[in-house]
Amino acid sequence: MADSNALEGLTQALRRLPGVGAKSAARMAFHLLQHDKPGALQIARALEHAVHSVKHCALCNTLTELDICSTCANPGRDRSKLCVVETPADQAALERTLAYRGLYFVLMGKLSPLDGIGPHDIGLQKLFDRVLSRDAQGEPAPAGEREVQEVILATNFTAEGEATAHVIAQALKSRGVQVTRLARGVPVGSELEYVDLGTIAHALVDRR
Repeated sequence: MADSNALEGLTQALRRLPGVGAKSAARMAFHLLQHDKPGALQIARALEHAVHSVKHCALCNTLTELDICSTCANPGRDRSKLCVVETPADQAALERTLAYRGLYFVLMGKLSPLDGIGPHDIGLQKLFDRVLSRDAQGEPAPAGEREVQEVILATNFTAEGEATAHVIAQALKSRGVQVTRLARGVPVGSELEYVDLGTIAHALVDRR
């Protein structure tokens, strides 16, 4: 690599991106500095602006420039349903289906004891407060007076995602909240012969 502390710093910064290794980061750095310096400046300005402007929605915890995001502020959404996802990217994926018109809560992570991520490291308490409509004294509202009537758990079907969904379900069900889980099954358009056995087994268990 060229003898340049600045270039090395840029390469190391690019390596912080998910899925970007040393070779990919170096290739990006060389491209930006050799072929697209205006693009490099545009990226730098956009990152700086986003870091200073983007914050968490006060209601759903997603990323937004506003105190309340556009989804939570939309009066046309079904406010009795709250879909819990791990990341804003998961929320965006569900929105693209056009099949859900309720509200969301974004945990900004998942439980992962091996990585040192516990309940206090993601938005679990904020979720519970939102669902239970706690008053100024911290007491939950009676079930009939809560805005949220159903919590849909749409965490990923990984070991960590399943553990996160289990913890949420146990905590909310004990408070009389209706909790449902995103169904697992055979993908549309697929043939059973080529579907993995775990997916087929879950499809049988979750059949309608």
